[in-house]
Formats: sequence, structure tokens, C-alpha cells
Amino acid sequence: MPKIKPSKGAPYARILGVGGYRPTRVVPNEVILETIDSSDEWIRSRSGIETRHWANDEETVAAMSLEASGKAIADAGITAAQIGAVVVSTVSHFKQTPAVATEIAYKLGTAKAAAFDISAGCAGFGYGLTLAKGMIVEGSAEYVLVIGVERLSDLTDLEDRATAFLFGDGAGAVVVGPAQEPAIGPTVWGSEGDKSETIKQTVPWTDYREGEVEKFPAITQEGQAVFRWAVFEMAKVAQQALDAAGITSDELDVFIPHQANERIIDSMVKTLKLPETVTVARDVRTTGNTSAASIPLAMERLLATGEAKSGDTALVIGFGAGLVYAATVVTLP
Repeated sequence: MPKIKPSKGAPYARILGVGGYRPTRVVPNEVILETIDSSDEWIRSRSGIETRHWANDEETVAAMSLEASGKAIADAGITAAQIGAVVVSTVSHFKQTPAVATEIAYKLGTAKAAAFDISAGCAGFGYGLTLAKGMIVEGSAEYVLVIGVERLSDLTDLEDRATAFLFGDGAGAVVVGPAQEPAIGPTVWGSEGDKSETIKQTVPWTDYREGEVEKFPAITQEGQAVFRWAVFEMAKVAQQALDAAGITSDELDVFIPHQANERIIDSMVKTLKLPETVTVARDVRTTGNTSAASIPLAMERLLATGEAKSGDTALVIGFGAGLVYAATVVTLP
């Protein structure tokens, strides 16, 4: 039998550029309090969230993605025509098919790039980053655009006291390209499907379509169960990612966890025993929980404000509905 030729990819991959887009409308806690019995102090103490961004009619999943992607491509110093694949992580694109990635690839001006969506909730960016790394090393693409984007305001029940204040909208994107030395570490990822009921859509679309329920489907969660899982289990996964990359906490410059809840972030920092010299992303305060978009949005803000710099070593970890998770160590663009 003939032998298949080995792939001719790059030896390694790295993040070359990052971009973000936050909707123009800023929503303070006072707006949330119009529909739930709570207080600004309670929301801040439980989550750290002060404001979030909600999209208007024009700020669609595709439109926000295009804005973030354009910035990431410019930051990477390449052209859209050089993008060989577009990977979009989202749970809030309401067309089952075609994938929104195909629209984005076309409107950006890529040369018929491979394009597909993935559904991995708040771990979606990490999943996409891992797929991009594989494509580049394998040789099926030289540059890959990874997008995390959500319009979670469309899936928020404003009368649900447990979740109404949590979610925001936005898009974050990175360009992943070839590198001559390791810049994206091994990914520690997985799922715990036995806990899938702790974060879920309230009812399937079919129930709504067939009139069995009148309320539009929304995202709900068992707050305490999710909190315990994230604090105790995800700190272990984060440590495994450090170990896999051969990095100690003392060698880390930046920590970018999924921006779900500031109390979870604080607990993970304590459990990991991160030194005070490590910059910790706290974008959740003004952006809320944007699921798949939260890590690239937080990364973009840290670099834009100078709290992190190019070449820094960062630990990123996403976790959420599924329950799924993904953690890795990266060199910042």
C-alpha cells in the first residue's frame, strides 16, 4: 500500500494578535434590579459584577465577530486572505445551519477559508485554541482565526434572580499562527456530563415551537453546585495545565480565568497560591459573564491597558455548561 506523506506544518503555534468588541450599551445593576428582588450590594458581593454590555439589533453575533476579528487580524500583522480557517465558539447564534463562521469568513475576505462553529460553552475559546494549534502544526492552515462570541442577553431570564445579573454580550478573537518555539502549551480539557443539569437551557426549542411553553428558552444554573465545582475542581485542572507546560506559579505572569464570577476567581488564585506579582484578569466587573468571549475579551483588555505585555506567560482556563473545561499556558501576543 502507498505511504501517506507526512504533514508539513509549523513546529509550533502561537497567538499572534487579539481583538475584542463590546456592545455600545452599558447596563448597570440598577437596570437588573427593575425585574428581580435584590440589591446592587448583593450582586457585587456575590459576583463582583457592576455593569455589563448588551447588544442592540445591529450588534449581531456576526457583526460583533467581524469587529473583533478585524482588530485581531490587524494586530497580527497579516491579511484576511491569509486566514486558512475560522473557528467560532458560541451558544447564542440561533440559526442551526449554516454556521455563522462561514458568513464571517466570507465578509472578512478570506480566500474560502475552512469555517465552522463549536458549542463548548464557556470553555469554547480553549477548545478553539486547541483545534487551531493542531491545524497549524498538522499543516492544514498557516493562520487560524479563533472567535468567542455571545449575545447572552437573548438567553437571559430577567426574572430569574439566580442568573439575571450574570450575563453580557461581546466578541473576542485571536489569530493563531506558526512559531519556532513553544508558545501554546498542552491543553488539559474534558467534560463531566453527569453534572450537565447544573447549567442548561431551560427548555428545548421544540417545546417553545410547539407551544408547550410560552416563555422563550433561557440559560439557568444551580449556582451553589457550579460554584463548588469551579472552585475545587477547576483549580486542579489549572494546576495540571501548569504542570503540563512545565511552568510553576512563580514563573507565571498573568492569570486569565473564565470571567464567570469574581468570587470563583479569588478562590482559584488562593488555591493555586499565585504570588502577588501575577496579574489577574477581572474583566467580569464591567463586562459580566460573556461565556466563550470572556477569555479573549479579558486578554485584549489586559494588553490594551498595559496590565499585561507581549511575551508574558499566561494561564488561561475556561469552564462551564456541559460541564466542560479547557486550560492551557500561552505566551501573550
